[in-house]
Amino acid sequence: MKNALEGVRILDITYYVPGPYAGMRLADLGADVIKVEPLEGDPSRYMGGGYVHQANNRGKRVVHIDLKSAEGRMEMMELVKNTDALIETFRPGVMKKLGLDYDRLKMVKPDLVYCSLSGYGQTGEMASLGSHDLNYMALSGALDQLKDSSGRPIHPTNTFADFTGGLMAAEQVIAALLKKFRTGKGQYLDIALVEVMAEFLGNHDIYYTEGISENGVPEIGGTRVSYAIYETKDGRYVTLGALEAKFWRVFCEFAERPEWLEWGDKPLGSPEHQQVADFFKSKNWQEWYQVSLQVDACLTPVLKAHERHEHPFFIEKSKVKRSWM
Repeated sequence: MKNALEGVRILDITYYVPGPYAGMRLADLGADVIKVEPLEGDPSRYMGGGYVHQANNRGKRVVHIDLKSAEGRMEMMELVKNTDALIETFRPGVMKKLGLDYDRLKMVKPDLVYCSLSGYGQTGEMASLGSHDLNYMALSGALDQLKDSSGRPIHPTNTFADFTGGLMAAEQVIAALLKKFRTGKGQYLDIALVEVMAEFLGNHDIYYTEGISENGVPEIGGTRVSYAIYETKDGRYVTLGALEAKFWRVFCEFAERPEWLEWGDKPLGSPEHQQVADFFKSKNWQEWYQVSLQVDACLTPVLKAHERHEHPFFIEKSKVKRSWM
């Protein structure tokens, strides 16, 4: 899919993670993405050694423009004339103050696709409030679904809302571009990161409305023996996702425990669960790593982020990716 967006030009006026990630995804698909940064550069260049900037701006051209100056705004206008889509992540109202809002720019480029990506959207009582990933996770209800054994929300070490918001922005821009190329009409996209995260909780809404569960699909909520996280002999972890009877049967056959066949839906904390947990503790993590590659029971090791590069799956995928890069 490298060249799917070849010939499409995107202006990326975004900082930190959500917008830059969206622009990078479009660049990966072949778009000519021009990242517009202030004269001093994207603030993420100076945050934590610049690694966030490095990770989310692959494949882009960069221009430095002072959008607060008349000359800078004129330069932007010239860029817009030859642009298919623009993505911006300023607080609501900032682009209008700069004279670079959608209503102004569509006068220069009538078929422009203009995407505003923000925490709480462009309208409403929260629109002007500052926010970050942890806020979107909390307000959407997603953070409440990530709890430790005491019921306390777990602090994520990744910015899930930022990345999913970036993916959603890229998706919406591509859809709008398709319409533009079919009809000749541009459009304005208002994407709120907290709303994007809420979209992933549709299952939870239905189960709650039906009075079944506050935590989505019960079968995958960490309540049953066959779908759980288990500790290994050396204190690391593996995941078992043997929801279907056929996978649970394969696991029981591997364990040589035919009496376990009826235990798949036994609750965590039960005597049956303890027996399964003890079995997982009979092998170290590396042993389970090898088992996961040989036994078709929906079994995978919990990898550290850097370890994924050494896993056969990612090694093979990286070879495929390099073949078209």
